[in-house]
Amino acid sequence: MNVAVIGATGRAGREITAELVRRGHSVTAIARHPDRALSDPQVKRVAGDVADPDGLAKLLTDHDAVVSAVHFLDCDPAKLVSAVRAAGVSRYLVVGGAASLEVAPGKRLIDQPNFPKEYEAEARAGIAFLDYLRSVDDLDWTFLSPAALLFEGPRLGTFRLDRDMLVANAEGSSISFADYAIAFVDEIEHPHHIRQRFAVGY
Repeated sequence: MNVAVIGATGRAGREITAELVRRGHSVTAIARHPDRALSDPQVKRVAGDVADPDGLAKLLTDHDAVVSAVHFLDCDPAKLVSAVRAAGVSRYLVVGGAASLEVAPGKRLIDQPNFPKEYEAEARAGIAFLDYLRSVDDLDWTFLSPAALLFEGPRLGTFRLDRDMLVANAEGSSISFADYAIAFVDEIEHPHHIRQRFAVGY
């Protein structure tokens, strides 16, 4: 496949790019500073601006799927969706957040008293992004929420999936960026959550 990754220099974007390359796909790595993206013969590194949907659409044309790995406070979901539409790409996958996941029926992670205040603005922007996607019915979008803690760690290839519940175990809720990328690329290759959010964790 030919996949465009917007935000390819961030930790999630870089791991997703690496996982796509590992599986033999071609990647267009789009970032403000593309020289920081993964250097590989299968990766085309290009400069792009999420605030310029017309310019972004030109970069996204002729791809099989588009990945958004941009911080929510740094982007407008309407502009990103319009760029994907204009490019004629139907498959759009978003690196999501955990804040809107439920820790118990009807109880979201972000509403818990111990939710870190320093992450609240980004978390609420992520919830707004997901709400916007849920109004989009002309793209095959997917929003993958990670566990509460994303960390630099080993690529184990073992994890669990859920729909709207935070995935946790006796040690807490976590997933490495490498294993998050495996679940993400699995969904690109074998779509099971079209116009849905799902969650991953150990």
